[in-house]
Amino acid sequence: MPDRPFTVYPLRFKEIYKDKIWGGPELAKVVGKKGASKKCGESWEIAQREGNTSVVANGPLKGWSLDELLEQHRKPILGDEQSMRFRRFPLLVKFLAAHDKLSLQVHPSDDYAQRYEAEGVGKMEAWYVIHAPKEARVIRGVLPGTTVAEFKDHLKKGSVEQCLNVMDVKEQDVIFIPPGTIHSAYGGVVFLEVQQNSDCTYRLTDWGRTDAKGKARPLDVEKAMNVTDFYSMGVSKYKPARIPGFPYRRKLLIKCEKFTMETIEMGRQTVTEKPHPQRFVVHTAVAGSGKYFFGEKKKDSVPWKKGDTHLIPAKLGEYDIQSNGASEIVVSYVE
Repeated sequence: MPDRPFTVYPLRFKEIYKDKIWGGPELAKVVGKKGASKKCGESWEIAQREGNTSVVANGPLKGWSLDELLEQHRKPILGDEQSMRFRRFPLLVKFLAAHDKLSLQVHPSDDYAQRYEAEGVGKMEAWYVIHAPKEARVIRGVLPGTTVAEFKDHLKKGSVEQCLNVMDVKEQDVIFIPPGTIHSAYGGVVFLEVQQNSDCTYRLTDWGRTDAKGKARPLDVEKAMNVTDFYSMGVSKYKPARIPGFPYRRKLLIKCEKFTMETIEMGRQTVTEKPHPQRFVVHTAVAGSGKYFFGEKKKDSVPWKKGDTHLIPAKLGEYDIQSNGASEIVVSYVE
């Protein structure tokens, strides 16, 4: 593959839309994803997976795939340390809208996936709620005291909801879903999902649904039961916690083994960011609009708005974020 001119700047990628049996119009209405259909369930913002690799949508590198970027310019993008740690981009970042019920599902750990799945990567993820109508619900784990035998019996009878921890949610709730945690969502809830770069999901039930051709999606009950943790589900919802020392409101959403999520909340102002030279960061705007200013004397700029996700290369150097008004950007990275 021949080299092509390369420069670092905030990279926005073309969305990869996924229509789902449970999808709806929320991604277009709430997030501004104009290309999303009325049955769209997911918008993959940054992905490097076979058949689903992101392609740059802005600037001089427009048309480059993430495969090409990391093949030719790993260190400027990922940073010196992470370019050696990761064979491929370690995160999958997406918007998800659950108009109807997601299947009741669970993800395996790295250890289980390495033993039983070809890809060998488990799935740890977190949801940041950005839209929650009154009907919105999230299922996370089982009710305390539920035994494996009881759960299996209810699953077989079609009454499994009696065993599940069903929660109301509101905007800015953080739902952490480590491997082994049963989960689902419905009622028009929209959230930003940050996860390991894995698509390994085991379905326990799809609520009896069939597609337009009358075909049901496959279930993975045996594997799901093998990996489900019935006894240590942890905290159901996290509240963002203020991080001191910044001239603006910055909050920690979640810090886990595979990634960290924070938010930058701004008014009409400009803030300066000094990135860690050893690692990339991902910015996803969930409110507002503005511009990035970077490069020599910060004369170069890239616009951003609600619904945009940008990969901030490790070697970008100091840059400014200008906000036109009340704005919120979710910052995701791997330590």
